[in-house]
Amino acid sequence: MNASPPNQQALSAAIAQATRQAVETLFREHAEDFYCIALITTGEAHAPFLSAWSWQALSAETRRQGLDSDEALKWSYADSPYAVFGEGCFAEMNRYFAQRPAMEHTLRDAAWAAEFDLRLTAMEDAVRQQDAQGLFGTGAERDKRVVTVEVVPPDRGTTARALWLNPPAAPVHWLAEAAEP
Repeated sequence: MNASPPNQQALSAAIAQATRQAVETLFREHAEDFYCIALITTGEAHAPFLSAWSWQALSAETRRQGLDSDEALKWSYADSPYAVFGEGCFAEMNRYFAQRPAMEHTLRDAAWAAEFDLRLTAMEDAVRQQDAQGLFGTGAERDKRVVTVEVVPPDRGTTARALWLNPPAAPVHWLAEAAEP
């Protein structure tokens, strides 16, 4: 007998736990000024991974790549030295995603859209829960850090999610420099 796949609440709890472990490890191992923390997923809403940027890492990577400006790197999850950070923290969460219906070649139209929405909502809920618990900072510290749930390639929902997930001051620069129109 096959067990039912994890529901949205269980998926969200697994994402929240993985995110908490990875972000706590990031902050503990790298005493830097992080300005961006992102859960990144694909256009098929596969299991997300963490990427982050700090001002120190941005400066170092800009120098390493011999660039005159950091603008090309500032919001690029893939160029960050903290892309796919804490991969081991996400192992249990990845099992939960593997138990959900396969997005490729099996789901069509409304079923595909419903599964995509369930997965993105679970990611959003997990980030909101962890934010409410102070994982990304509080007060002025939190206002300096944008937290996103991003789909790659970018979709219009990324901007809406950034607005929903952050206090008003946090995403100001991200909105001006990286948001989808």
